[in-house]
Amino acid sequence: MNRTTLFVFFILCAVVLCSSADAKVTGPCVNCHTMHGSQNGSSGGIAFGGSSLPQPALLRGDCIGCHGQGTSNKIVSIGGSDIPQVLHTDPSGDLAGGNFAFITGAKSRVTADKNSAGHNVIDLGSAYQETTLAVPPGHHGVSITNTNFTCAGNHGCHGIRDMNGSSGLRGLKGSHHQNVDGKCETNVNQVYGSYRFLWYVKGFENTGTYKWQNKDADNHNEYFGATTPMLFQCTNCHHSSDGFGVNLIWPANNTISGFCATCHENFHVLSAGAPPGWGIGGSTSPFIRHPTDVILPASGEYTAYTTYIVEAPVARTTVQSSMRNDVVPGTDVVMCLSCHSAHATPYADLLRWDYSTMVAGGGGSGGCFTCHTQKSKPP
Repeated sequence: MNRTTLFVFFILCAVVLCSSADAKVTGPCVNCHTMHGSQNGSSGGIAFGGSSLPQPALLRGDCIGCHGQGTSNKIVSIGGSDIPQVLHTDPSGDLAGGNFAFITGAKSRVTADKNSAGHNVIDLGSAYQETTLAVPPGHHGVSITNTNFTCAGNHGCHGIRDMNGSSGLRGLKGSHHQNVDGKCETNVNQVYGSYRFLWYVKGFENTGTYKWQNKDADNHNEYFGATTPMLFQCTNCHHSSDGFGVNLIWPANNTISGFCATCHENFHVLSAGAPPGWGIGGSTSPFIRHPTDVILPASGEYTAYTTYIVEAPVARTTVQSSMRNDVVPGTDVVMCLSCHSAHATPYADLLRWDYSTMVAGGGGSGGCFTCHTQKSKPP
């Protein structure tokens, strides 16, 4: 090879390696953007999933328009790129975060209550707006309500959450172009470097054959957890630094449970210093609410949970670089997602299983009995 050929070869290798190391959006701009919101005299013909135009950042669709197209596939292709779906009717199962189709009824659910099956983001449409609760359960404020809760931004979960900012796609601006795939640890102060665009959350995203899925012990996301629940204090969630403005919301401990606590604080903090009746109690049993960000005990019935089960996943105290198929009592962590999914499930309260079928002494398995292995055994 001459010098020019070698130079081109190394550049191509660098491009290939960079492309395989992350999940940045690539391809023709027209795959995602439209310059003026019209084409051939029609705006609807170029929008995704029934999205209205125009959209922020000149996008061809909103969150649901791109990621909730309601097809029979949980992963669709747009311009040659795979796009994970959070609203679909794929009979083979759902992605790790769950499926809004259990709210809309496109997939059948066990619970009769669409409000209970999932997070009723307004992006789904007014027919699926939360009608039972006005604010998130366990939340101290009223900044997020059933009429403004959305996928992203100030009143959502993904992207920058600035109380003085805007909700929706603006909170994600630029993230898809810089997305870090796999291990998310060093750049979590940026949305693109955070686990699943959950600002400041650490973790490891499944990048294997079953990307975006919790399929089995060898194919799943790895979550980050802490060994001690947070105290009741404003700085758990509220911040005013980092160059983004004031009244910023993110979990100070960088855990997935800490992130859930930014809206459901009552269920995740220690009771010491909290309002009467709040919190989980102390840092050890007996608890008054099921604890999260606590170590799975290395004694008694808990020692039997040693092989990873995606129905009741655990968190790790260090950010993983790959997927593990083991569980280590005394080291690994109970988290919110050990019992719940993020978007929606067939069961009440976004649970991963039907809580009403968990019968102590009934000889069952799975669900609660994944960790509480002795509770199902007959007397």
